Amino acid sequence: MSRIDDTKYFVPIRIAVLTVSDSRALDEDRSGDTLVGRIKDAGHILADRKIIQDERDLIAAQLRNWCDGSDVDVVISTGGTGLTGRDVTVEAHRDVYEKEIDAFSTVFTMVSFQKIGTSAVQSRATGGVRNGTYLFALPGSPGACKDAWDEILRLQLDYRHRPCNFVEILPRLDEHLRRK
Repeated sequence: MSRIDDTKYFVPIRIAVLTVSDSRALDEDRSGDTLVGRIKDAGHILADRKIIQDERDLIAAQLRNWCDGSDVDVVISTGGTGLTGRDVTVEAHRDVYEKEIDAFSTVFTMVSFQKIGTSAVQSRATGGVRNGTYLFALPGSPGACKDAWDEILRLQLDYRHRPCNFVEILPRLDEHLRRK
């Protein structure tokens, strides 16, 4: 089973939060607030935070901007992962990914199923990697953000988590680019 190895030191990472919404402003972004609070409480660094409209090209451009710079290790977006016509966050993420983290969707669905039953099938949460940066797309509800952070990301973004975690392989995500 997974555990935190207290003999290891904590490694803070830089995380950007992107809320995808046509109607929310920063002062009413409960999902973004949920993520920001948890990121800071865990000891990580909030690298940036933005709200952007449900437009595939705009979302992808912001993701690329963060991934192609050197100031962000992880991007977590919230919103736009559903099934309606305006929900294009997943497509924008996939436009940007070099590799998809397929099991993230599976584990998120397992966590969601425990909380909301069969309604979990309506989420298209996803994760991937671009240019040495992790990207995760979460649903737009504060509860889904809480569940994804508390049950998956909090552990995988903690260097002390065993048997393995995302942080320990972070320096190797772009090794294929350095070999050329």
